Amino acid sequence: MNEPNFDDLQSFHRDHDARATIEHLISILREQKRYHPLFDALLMKRRLEMGLALSRPTALKDVPEANRDEFERYYMDQARDVGGLLLADGQIAPAWNYFRAIGEPERIAKAINDLPEGASVGEDVVEIALFQGVAPIKGLRLFLASHGTCSTITALDQQFLQMSADVRAGCARVLVRKLFDDVRDNVQHDVLRRAPLTPTGQSLRDLIAGREALFADDSYHIDVSHLNSVVRFGRALETQDVELDLALQLAQYGSRLAPQYQYAGNPPFDEFYPAHIHYFQVLLGQDREQGLSYFRKKLGDDLADTDNQLTAYVLVDLLQRLDRRDEALEIACKYLAQSGEEFGLSLPDLCTQAGRFDLLARLARDRGDLVGFAAALLSKGQ
Repeated sequence: MNEPNFDDLQSFHRDHDARATIEHLISILREQKRYHPLFDALLMKRRLEMGLALSRPTALKDVPEANRDEFERYYMDQARDVGGLLLADGQIAPAWNYFRAIGEPERIAKAINDLPEGASVGEDVVEIALFQGVAPIKGLRLFLASHGTCSTITALDQQFLQMSADVRAGCARVLVRKLFDDVRDNVQHDVLRRAPLTPTGQSLRDLIAGREALFADDSYHIDVSHLNSVVRFGRALETQDVELDLALQLAQYGSRLAPQYQYAGNPPFDEFYPAHIHYFQVLLGQDREQGLSYFRKKLGDDLADTDNQLTAYVLVDLLQRLDRRDEALEIACKYLAQSGEEFGLSLPDLCTQAGRFDLLARLARDRGDLVGFAAALLSKGQ
């Protein structure tokens, strides 16, 4: 508070009691939009009413047990109101301090998601949105706009496995679309340089079809490590996403690159781009049986082999997404009976969802789980 405010408050207090003085203080702070001290003053008001010390307005330790619930409710109400004032003033990051304290992130998420495309925001807002998970998809867009593709891929890699499936899909949509547009524009520029009369607006698939010269002399049109990462992120896309075909086109482009640019992945994606082409085509309903056969052939006989378990997990996930639950369960119970939880796969839940209590009973017997076996028997009879 500037000096006149101090003098004004002192003068006011000479003629008024403590309650009126605090109300006057609140009006000054509210008018000046000094929201952090306003929060303190609001809590000071309630502490005065309770007969508590005023020097530490936000303290809870000295609040009597009989008044604790009442004070905490008041605390939450004021935090909510002051946070709302900050949001109305466009101060998202300071508002988050209040909404985080009371466990209510929804209004912050809405404020961030409502930001217009291309909005300039501080790093603190990006941190809240993406890295604290309040609005991760919009946070990724903001991070991409301010930090570029390379840093965004690195940031997403650090967060990806901790995200829920729908958030992973949303983030994948952002990066697949961004990289696809970049690759397609670069390839179109290269094609037009070679053949100026080529019609514009073609898909990446059409632009590279039959044009071996685009890849001659180990040529490429985008950072190949970015391409590898974004194609991998594409596996998180949902079957209805239009970006799924864009991911397929990126994989088809990658398969045309020189061998040294086609980095191997983990099984069953050791043949990185060919495997992803099959994966995306299966989800798109293109050569579906051929694609499933590709992954089935990668399953070996050693049930304890990690590569076989990785392949089984991918195949189970694919079959589930195609609603082919019986085959998915058979493979899961064979290869992932002991390791499913490591992959985030609950076999009992899968068996229950599919009504395959026979498989649930077999799984429980193999695990020596008598209680689980009883649950399977009883559930089957329901």
